[in-house]
Amino acid sequence: MNQLITTSDGSHTIFVPELNEHYHSVHGAVQESSIVFIKNGFEYCKADPVNILEIGFGTGLNTLLTATKCMNTNRKVIYTSIEKYPLPDELINALNHFSYAGEKGKSLFNSIHSAGWGSLQKISENFSLKKLICDITTDSPEGRFDLVYFDAFGPDKQPEMWTLNVFRKIAEVTAGSGILVTYSAKGEVKRILKACGFEISLLPGPPGKRHMIRAIRH
Repeated sequence: MNQLITTSDGSHTIFVPELNEHYHSVHGAVQESSIVFIKNGFEYCKADPVNILEIGFGTGLNTLLTATKCMNTNRKVIYTSIEKYPLPDELINALNHFSYAGEKGKSLFNSIHSAGWGSLQKISENFSLKKLICDITTDSPEGRFDLVYFDAFGPDKQPEMWTLNVFRKIAEVTAGSGILVTYSAKGEVKRILKACGFEISLLPGPPGKRHMIRAIRH
């Protein structure tokens, strides 16, 4: 049974016993998401409006922090997130992520998680969200994306997510000069991304990770 865990920065994550894996870094869930996906992804990407594809909705933390970032800007975000196994409401409702998302964090958190699956829904003035229940190993994403958050479980725990087949599908829907960010910096991941037409940069990772990847589509 999945368990709620408090990470080193005080924010929650979820432990999955069957995989012996956490949804986020135990060194700090919000800290990891802020560094990998917000600082090195969203803030680095200059597209406006920006179309974002997230692989692994999970607890909705990346979605929440992205929505928070664009609350006080004129930048428009169209955010598509895919998830094979949505979490049950009782786990979602126990999370404290909203307390790291500013004064409107609770209302944003609630709007993100109450949004129906399968259709684009307006969460705030500048932020629209489409949550999709699908399996990227068998389904292909549709659209054209400026920024990809690749946030699947690690390659050693969920190897089927880190294959040439999956990254080719992502490359096909990534715009020219589009950006992909992920917390993993494994050699095999770098090789596959290069084979799919991405130029790789290794960046300092969040606490507990020496490096992370930012990849730019040729």
